[in-house]
Amino acid sequence: MTTFSDLGLNKTLLKTLDRNKFETPTPIQAEAIPHVLGGRDVLGLAQTGTGKTAAFGLPLVHQLIARPEKPAPKAVHALVLAPTRELVNQIAVNMRSFVWNTPLKIGVAIGGASINAQVHRLSRGTDILVATPGRLLDLVERRAVDLSAAKFLVLDEADQMLDLGFIHALRRIAKLVGQERQTMLFSATMPKLIAELSEEYLTDPVRVEVSPPGRTADKIRQSVHYVDKAARTQILIDALSADKESLSLVFARTKRGAERLMKTLVSAGLPAASIHGNKSQGQRERALKSFRNGETRILVATDVAARGIDIPGVSHVYNFELPEVAENYVHRIGRTARAGRSGEAIAFCTPDEFDRLLAVESVIGMELPAIGGERPAEPAPAPRKPGRRRRGGGGNAGGNGQKPRQKNSRGAPQGQKPGGQKRNGPARKRKPQRRKPAA
Repeated sequence: MTTFSDLGLNKTLLKTLDRNKFETPTPIQAEAIPHVLGGRDVLGLAQTGTGKTAAFGLPLVHQLIARPEKPAPKAVHALVLAPTRELVNQIAVNMRSFVWNTPLKIGVAIGGASINAQVHRLSRGTDILVATPGRLLDLVERRAVDLSAAKFLVLDEADQMLDLGFIHALRRIAKLVGQERQTMLFSATMPKLIAELSEEYLTDPVRVEVSPPGRTADKIRQSVHYVDKAARTQILIDALSADKESLSLVFARTKRGAERLMKTLVSAGLPAASIHGNKSQGQRERALKSFRNGETRILVATDVAARGIDIPGVSHVYNFELPEVAENYVHRIGRTARAGRSGEAIAFCTPDEFDRLLAVESVIGMELPAIGGERPAEPAPAPRKPGRRRRGGGGNAGGNGQKPRQKNSRGAPQGQKPGGQKRNGPARKRKPQRRKPAA
């Protein structure tokens, strides 16, 4: 059996791991850590809840401990990028536990918090900065942080960063980070864009894959409840009321829908809170703390929280609404069955969401067993439309058999102003100009 001491970590880190009761490395940690310590770029693929943070965090701390110099003012020695505030905070908590009893400083840069306070903290220099791309660029534009000295770059949950539209931000940031660097990219799935991103940012990387992309955790019991939209809320209330001791995470598709569902659950006498993009950072942190402590046992969330909640006690995940992006189902249910525990994931499927369910089942490679209602018949594939024959020759008609539009005296089509702007309604007649009489 592999142990952390077998991976080559220094004694300071081993004492820290023993203090935090880290006993046996997970597969992604056992595979990735030796390559990172060896200075290789790493492309890590593993499902959520498998310990990816320690897979890059521990060897990162190991290498920084060996660097005697302190970061200069505003400078950063290592940069970790993550897509959401919740995930940044989660990574930072883990990293702070790893640097216990060392002089290393962990910084955080996220939206929704005071940027002036972040500017002040960064002014003293930071060993490891964990940040969301948007807020980091805000700080760069204020000249509050210098990334040129960074020797390590980590992209965590890179697939979600692409889903959230951060590709251009990532390209800008990568040019600012020192080019003589070690880069690690970790992702739960491997879409085409991630492959392209790895080719762009990684140099001769080692690919570490401990489970097929899209595969859900083995200890999660999954099922689906086919329901009418009008009955869905009451069925959820009944399910949550029947198990009052468990921590349950409920996913909705929109911010308004999540807030409305939370208020409905509270009205039904259930202790619920919500977390979504319309909440301030303070509200989100208070909701998560209350949920983590068990004071609030139901948390209603949008996909903003799908990869940012690391609470081992979550026993149930309810997909009240199926996600727009099928791969997000994997990340949602990955919030349960963490730290070696088992969990249950229940999806609700209304008639108008059946296509989304089929997409989810395609991603996870299985048909979800039904615990209620009847599965609709799968739609037959649409027949292929016969190709349209092109008529006419060529010329001004473009070969489509239509008359070419006549042009006005300025070269624009009739009824259209020069420059491509169409008039609303028929062309107006010009008012004849009165000629001045000859002097």
